Amino acid sequence: LNMFFMMGITDESREFDFTRTVICMACGRYGRYIVYMTYTVLSLFFIPTFKWNKQYYVRMSCCGKTYRLNPGIGKRIARGENVEITEDDLEPVSDNRGFGEGFRWANWNSEIKKCSSCGYATAEDFDYCPKCGKKF
Repeated sequence: LNMFFMMGITDESREFDFTRTVICMACGRYGRYIVYMTYTVLSLFFIPTFKWNKQYYVRMSCCGKTYRLNPGIGKRIARGENVEITEDDLEPVSDNRGFGEGFRWANWNSEIKKCSSCGYATAEDFDYCPKCGKKF
């Protein structure tokens, strides 16, 4: 009697259908939260059978800054719930310094503008504060 058994363990990721346009905390530009999950999966005969080590992340579309997302919020997003992500739900895990998607070299050494009304700081070439609307 011969038995043939195929299995494999791989690390995978899955992006969720959840994007929110926000002002980036890292670079001050408009960007989107791109939410995804990483996990390890055991496959038997090429069929995924067991997932573990699930971690949820948010990557900024503007500068590539990545944050670890609160697991409770991540699970709710995975279920398709409409949730609000706050700064308290995010823990920085990388400092890409703007080398991600949407990076513009012109902003690398730009002067930082700070709004005299609300204190918002940005390197973007805005004439008006994106947070409160007052002229820089």
